[in-house]
Amino acid sequence: MPIPNNPPFPAALRLFSVVVIIVLVVGAGLFFAPALVRPRWPWPVTPFSARFLGGFYTAEMAVMAALLFWNRWSPGRLVLVMAFIFTVIVSAVSLINLGYFNFERKATWLWFLVYLASAAVSGLFLWRARACPSAKGVTLNPAWRGYMLAETAILGLYGVGMLLFPRIVSSTWPWLVDPFHAQVYSAIFLAGAGGTYLVWRSAPREELLVLGLAQFLVGLLAILGLVITDAEVHRIGWTATGTLCWLALFGWIGVSGAFKLYAASRYFSSQSAS
Repeated sequence: MPIPNNPPFPAALRLFSVVVIIVLVVGAGLFFAPALVRPRWPWPVTPFSARFLGGFYTAEMAVMAALLFWNRWSPGRLVLVMAFIFTVIVSAVSLINLGYFNFERKATWLWFLVYLASAAVSGLFLWRARACPSAKGVTLNPAWRGYMLAETAILGLYGVGMLLFPRIVSSTWPWLVDPFHAQVYSAIFLAGAGGTYLVWRSAPREELLVLGLAQFLVGLLAILGLVITDAEVHRIGWTATGTLCWLALFGWIGVSGAFKLYAASRYFSSQSAS
């Protein structure tokens, strides 16, 4: 039976989700099969950047799978807002850094087609549903609300810093990050800030679950990717201040996601018991 305050999306969005997931499988290959995917990527990527991006695409694939599974305003609102922020920023950064791309390769044209189309589709669905209120959600206690607001601010400020001052902010990363990649990475933090802000305003259980899953995977796979890659190339100074701060940042993101998953599971349990 349809849920009155959580209407389903049109079937076209489910088709969009399937297409995006198929594309993201290639991106996830940067983490699981970098030797195969790196030579075919639209621009040159270092081993560390490949696994970092691959970890994020894996997390994004899980989020899009949630949209495919539910296909409702919640968690669709959260997924589409985060996807829109990410694709718009990456598209803009790509367009102002065309020198990184080889337009004699099909992968480059596909990159721009996929990102511009994804931004347009997610933006269109959000615009059409702009008058729809958020689904009924969990009532967050004052401590959770304060934490969510702080998390939004931290992720947002860090993302803006990576976007506007890429050399300065990325200089503390464990590996050398050029301005183009730093600006691409900024989209991850800004998308996370957008998602956290939505949950801060209203926390439907599906959105809390999806945001928690995304953050848990981003944090876990970023750190795991760093460990796996350094085991192959041995370039990371593990006791360096920048490395420790980076590990703390992504460890915090992962742990924060785990707490959101726990909170969402408690809500599901209480609903089932009642």
